Amino acid sequence: MSVPETKPTVLVLTALALEYAAVRAHVEERQERVHPGNGTFVEVGRLPGSPWQVAVAELGEGARNTAALTASLIGWLRPRAVLFVGVAGGLKEDVGLGDVVVGTKVYGIHGGKVTAAGLQVRPEAWSGSHALLQAARSAVRDMTGPRVHFKPVATGDVVLADAGSRIARHVHEHYNDAVAFEMEGSGAAHAAHLEGRDALVVRGVSDHADAGKAAADAGGWQERAAARAAAVAVAVLRKYRLREGGSGGAGEEGAPARYDGDHIDFRGGTFHGPVVGKRVEGERP
Repeated sequence: MSVPETKPTVLVLTALALEYAAVRAHVEERQERVHPGNGTFVEVGRLPGSPWQVAVAELGEGARNTAALTASLIGWLRPRAVLFVGVAGGLKEDVGLGDVVVGTKVYGIHGGKVTAAGLQVRPEAWSGSHALLQAARSAVRDMTGPRVHFKPVATGDVVLADAGSRIARHVHEHYNDAVAFEMEGSGAAHAAHLEGRDALVVRGVSDHADAGKAAADAGGWQERAAARAAAVAVAVLRKYRLREGGSGGAGEEGAPARYDGDHIDFRGGTFHGPVVGKRVEGERP
């Protein structure tokens, strides 16, 4: 069965195969597509119980890679929203293994200036979309599964497996409200921001970003955390609603009509009904 082309699209991104599998399990009637320019594979399908067509992609690790590929996928698929879903290391004692963090904002931790006095931090941060955060807050009220935290997350281009490391101390000192550490969220958030899309990072905590990471991974916590993050992300999308006019560009296929003061814009849509107008000599009605 083909996927209806008129359904609005959301883009769900992952870094790892196990994260991709966790999201993919919720999507039905999947069709594989390949980006005509860079060869990125996506699966596009239907998310039951929602108005959305979902495009799922596995991009690999790293914020810069994620930013470039996210921007490219947005230009190709023209989604209304972008979610990054996966696992992360927990940074706080009250955030347990298997908990899910919905990123109220995402920090990029590597900006700064090194001087004789030391590192002067120049933080970058991207707030989660208000509409998606509201959908998330509504969704988790009815969930009986994982504990969900609405807190900032920190993104760095390192795997953090030592709570006493220089990077860990840097995050604790300068990004103290971050409760999870991951590697891709700032890239996805930055690309979505530049393209004017709603964006949200949803992470399941699979370790404590310390020396116990290897044991936690061996104990299956990555798979469990990814599954819980995917379940929360899906619940968010079932609550998330298309806003009037959407976030896509003019002429986007499937875009709803918009009222712009003196006219209604039906580009990309179909109008059934009478039209009242005035014909002016030499001009089209």
